[in-house]
Amino acid sequence: MADPIKVLLVDDHQVVRRGLRTFLEVQDDIEVVGEASDGAEGVARAEELRPDVVLMDVKMPGMDGVEALRTLRELDNPARVLIVTSFTEQRTVIPALRAGAAGYVYKDVDPDALAGAIRSVHAGHILLQPEAAGALLSQEETNSGQGRGGSLTDREREVLSLIADGRSNREIARALVLSEKTVKTHVSNILMKLDLADRTQAALWAVRHGAAG
Repeated sequence: MADPIKVLLVDDHQVVRRGLRTFLEVQDDIEVVGEASDGAEGVARAEELRPDVVLMDVKMPGMDGVEALRTLRELDNPARVLIVTSFTEQRTVIPALRAGAAGYVYKDVDPDALAGAIRSVHAGHILLQPEAAGALLSQEETNSGQGRGGSLTDREREVLSLIADGRSNREIARALVLSEKTVKTHVSNILMKLDLADRTQAALWAVRHGAAG
């Protein structure tokens, strides 16, 4: 049997953390390894515990979830971060996705759906509520981009299709028989040519413009 998915809970409300822990601890393939009550503590615990997935609230005192996300990326922490919040405004959604969130769900999500979301982001997929995806697509469309796909090479299109499928650089390298360094170069070129900030935007661009596999 595969090792359980190690999850860290970061939320300033103890009752929320307790509720999440109670539900997740009955999942055979998920293990709650720790908790934190704000972003700074969440970063410290993520560095200490090296979880697979972090469930992160956005609005917290001190360091909020977006700043914590940015800090984890700067530290090159490999944890996949799933935002779990009650805020739906674009001004909350988009910064979290720009900061590198692998998924975005709301606190009223069905418990079984939350477990499925954890499994999905752990597998490398990008998971967004329809409203969150719509917000990011709307933002991307304001930057145009309709004609930028024509500048991609055939190989870059292949890489983009696999990004949209949620593949990691290692998985893309294996699928296309390339080195990880070469894949990283292709990803950088794709983001530059499409004027996108990160893989989440690239995946959504691919879906929006028919470049997904």
